Amino acid sequence: MSRVVILSGGVGGAKLVAGFAELLAPEELTVIVNTGDDFTHWGLRIAPDLDTVMYTLAGLAHSEQGWGLEGDRFTALAMVERYGGPSWFRLGDRDLATHLVRSEALRAGATLTAVTARLCAALGVGQRLLPMCDEPRRTVFDTTTHGALSFQEYFVRHRFQPVLRSIRFEGAQEPTEAVLAALAEAQLVVFAPSNPYVSIDPIVTLRGVREVLERRRVVAVSPIVRGAALKGAAAKMMLELGEDPSAAAVARRYRGLVDLLVVEEGDGFAADELGVQVHETSTIMRTLADKRRLAAEVLERGEDQCG
Repeated sequence: MSRVVILSGGVGGAKLVAGFAELLAPEELTVIVNTGDDFTHWGLRIAPDLDTVMYTLAGLAHSEQGWGLEGDRFTALAMVERYGGPSWFRLGDRDLATHLVRSEALRAGATLTAVTARLCAALGVGQRLLPMCDEPRRTVFDTTTHGALSFQEYFVRHRFQPVLRSIRFEGAQEPTEAVLAALAEAQLVVFAPSNPYVSIDPIVTLRGVREVLERRRVVAVSPIVRGAALKGAAAKMMLELGEDPSAAAVARRYRGLVDLLVVEEGDGFAADELGVQVHETSTIMRTLADKRRLAAEVLERGEDQCG
């Protein structure tokens, strides 16, 4: 049984995961990762959030950009571009190997859960990393100027500039049995500081997940700091979908699921009406020490209130 289960997206979530990995034995930590941004590119199954968390736990992630592999080269990408192929999504040479192995295994009948475990073992990752689904569950953005866009088209190809009308999820509705079991057995569930709309919502809206979470102690870390997102489009999305970009808006999004919301110092709010407790601290994670400190505070606060 895992002591802590973290729900996570990519870069921002991976930072907090790294902090918890410093505090807990590998067998005490499970990470359930969003797969709503997975897609097929160059004929390969790409799983950006899974790979970002895996590379982070393996100590291989690019230290500045957060995604991809440190020191990777892009010679294959350059050749694809020379042939006139699509080059808007940047795949490094060593990163490409991950997608090749994953895609071959999936075509041979392996589940995404099993393939992820195999890749993690090969990289020396002892923590359990679970995709939220084994079947595709796509995040689709309805925009005013470009119509319906897939996750990577919206975020990467168009750099999240099109104005949003709505977000929806298509495809699988069922989480894996491993996901439901991990949540049911967790001593503490943590929502990483990932985008609530496109990293956490795809997981919690799966059939049966919300019901399990309502019986667990859940702590979330706000991805909004002083009205902005440190990385990504969360604040822009909130504005375009009719919400103020604030920690209070995050609390409203998580209403009924989260017992404690950890927010940046100065971002506190009157929480009684939202049914959530608030803890203010520094949530910005620039160094490993920052990640470890924030994880320790989340763990202490969560376990104290479990008690």
